[in-house]
Amino acid sequence: MKQGIHPVSGPVVFRDRSADKLFLMRSTLVERLADDHERVTWENGETYPVVDVDVSSASHPFWTGRGRVVDTEGRVERFKRRYGRG
Repeated sequence: MKQGIHPVSGPVVFRDRSADKLFLMRSTLVERLADDHERVTWENGETYPVVDVDVSSASHPFWTGRGRVVDTEGRVERFKRRYGRG
């Protein structure tokens, strides 16, 4: 592996405020976060920088099963009527 070309990665806590969940994982964001950035103490007693996210697997409708069902019935027929294909 070439030295000096890979981004620095480290542990970061991602917080999904809408689901009130925390996820600890490695990220290259750790390099951009300042030392005075908000931090949280994890279960192991270590403190990590926190990044707030809008959507995660804990709140995304696809993963939670709370997704809307979009009614597409009639769209094809309406298209055919509008453009004379049927």
